[in-house]
Amino acid sequence: MANSRSARKRIRSSERKRVRNRIVRSAVRTRIGRVRRSLVSGEVEGIEEELRAAVKALDKAAEKGILHRNNAARRKSRIMAMAARLSAMGGSEAEKAVTRAAAAGGAKGRTARVTAAAKSAGKSAGATAAAKTAAAKPASAPRAAAAAKPGTAAKPGTAAKPGTRRTKADS
Repeated sequence: MANSRSARKRIRSSERKRVRNRIVRSAVRTRIGRVRRSLVSGEVEGIEEELRAAVKALDKAAEKGILHRNNAARRKSRIMAMAARLSAMGGSEAEKAVTRAAAAGGAKGRTARVTAAAKSAGKSAGATAAAKTAAAKPASAPRAAAAAKPGTAAKPGTAAKPGTRRTKADS
């Protein structure tokens, strides 16, 4: 326990601030969660008001020093980018479901309905994209290119033994 009066007072004041900060942080998380859920579910009514309220809550928390200003800016950027991606999407319902699932940012924030729709719609698209990526860039391409450069071959007698590491002293 604190020994001086000033230390006891500091404990009391920091407890008051901790409670206040927790309330504000919780409110910010609630606002952001509402925006994310409404964006992912596809609701268009009232989304601008929710987005504005979330940005306002983030700005206030940053102004009070509860959140760091860069933290608030990052969160605002992410929800605005998510809103922009989802508002610009078009195409069939299956494509919209996949876009919504991707915009949700992984497993966190996804509902079971969106996950099931994304899986059913994206099975063939995801498999072909992965195959194209693997075929376009072989794993050993950078090493092969580096070894093929002229003047990069090891000098005779300086090759390292297998299983040993070269250090600055070896160079």
